[in-house]
Amino acid sequence: MENSIAFEHISKRFSGVQALKDISFQASGGEVCALLGENGAGKSTLLKILSGTLRADSGKYFINGKEAAFASPTEAIRSGVSIIYQERQLVGELSVTENVFMEDLYKSGLGIVDFQKSHAEMKKIIDLFRLPFLPQTKVNRLSVAHQQMVEIMKAYRRNSKIIAFDEPTASLSDEEINVLFGLIERLREEGKVILYVSHRLKELFQISDKIVILKDGCFVAEVATKEATEQRLVSMMVGRDIGDIYNGLSRNDQIGDIVLEAKELTNDHIHDVSFRLHKGQVLGFAGLVGAGRSETMRAIFGADRLFSGEVYVKGQKRRIRCPRDAIRAGIGLCPEDRKEQGLVLTRSVKDNLTIPILRTLTNKGVIDADKERTVSEQAVQTYGIKTHSIEKAVVELSGGNQQKVILGRWLLANLKILILDEPTKGIDVGAKAEIYQMICDLAKCGMGVIFISSELPEILNICDDVIVMNSGRVRGELTKREFSEERVLQLAMQE
Repeated sequence: MENSIAFEHISKRFSGVQALKDISFQASGGEVCALLGENGAGKSTLLKILSGTLRADSGKYFINGKEAAFASPTEAIRSGVSIIYQERQLVGELSVTENVFMEDLYKSGLGIVDFQKSHAEMKKIIDLFRLPFLPQTKVNRLSVAHQQMVEIMKAYRRNSKIIAFDEPTASLSDEEINVLFGLIERLREEGKVILYVSHRLKELFQISDKIVILKDGCFVAEVATKEATEQRLVSMMVGRDIGDIYNGLSRNDQIGDIVLEAKELTNDHIHDVSFRLHKGQVLGFAGLVGAGRSETMRAIFGADRLFSGEVYVKGQKRRIRCPRDAIRAGIGLCPEDRKEQGLVLTRSVKDNLTIPILRTLTNKGVIDADKERTVSEQAVQTYGIKTHSIEKAVVELSGGNQQKVILGRWLLANLKILILDEPTKGIDVGAKAEIYQMICDLAKCGMGVIFISSELPEILNICDDVIVMNSGRVRGELTKREFSEERVLQLAMQE
């Protein structure tokens, strides 16, 4: 019998929220079945049920025609099911080899780990993936993109029958995506079942055979990819026709004085980086993965040390040695990796919103709980954060709502400058539209906004001007009338 997975009437409820309701569909070996839906549609919950991380309240799933009900992820893995989550599940202090092989490291006759053989086998996989690091490299020394590739190599090495990818390309460069798609094609030819979750419609048209659309935990439709159109998929996914996602944005047309100036910033990762940000301006930073955009912002925010260079805020030179100095200077940062660096996942929505303004909510050194609650509830309403309670743990929110919590936090802090590093990564099209308008509203209120994105349409449609970086250096600055994908890419690949 060929490989297959079939879900029948799967339902799951969390503390008053119906995450999944009567979900039924199946996927066969030799095909890529994409799962599409807004954040909160139930895609990740379904994968967690398949992996044994969660148990369904009702319903069944069948693997190769036999009913399965895994009690743990380990049991699922041993049964040939691998889930590659958007959140990396790696041990940073261990090597690439140790993470990929883990309990299956090669051993000598005496039961001692044979690292030479283990590293040699790992090197074969690394070469297959065309990656530039060694088997012995500790995972915490790798970039976010390379850590994601390590996760994918773990599933590949297990030779699983069913492999689910949850937003696998969110942190990958175009070259790495091409390698991944080549491997998925090979897995398809080998008869594996591939479940593929992504908000990037272009990818789904490129890699999938069929698309299952979910909305609010319910099954909406199953569509053959060759018969689908982008407009049809978006309409089914969000329940309405949103048209061109960039049309209708209320933008700022009043650019003011300089609020931030960077002069010749230099450290291990960036070299002589200089630029100016104006009041009410959305300044884009474009470039390929590893261009130095995030590293520039981390240096400005005090997260990484500068060797030389100067930072001026509203014409005043500021010595920023740590993030606290940056916040005091009126600078906020929404980092690329919101789960690892931007949020305290186990704490509530309220706690995450009020972190930078706790001093203003105290009375004689004690936090005024009523004031904190009022401020948080107003932020949830103002910024459209979907949660039934401000006491809900932020880890339980969808990616789009987690991003809104970070944005809401900095808006409460009354900043002059906000740096947004890949703010729409892993976020559905509906939530993207909301965040785009939030960014435009920030600019209209006079805030200077720095917007980093690897998606060129975002850069070209949201920003007033664009800085293009490559190899840690600024390669050019383009005004709105100079924008084109060709010109940005030309500068981004400049030697």
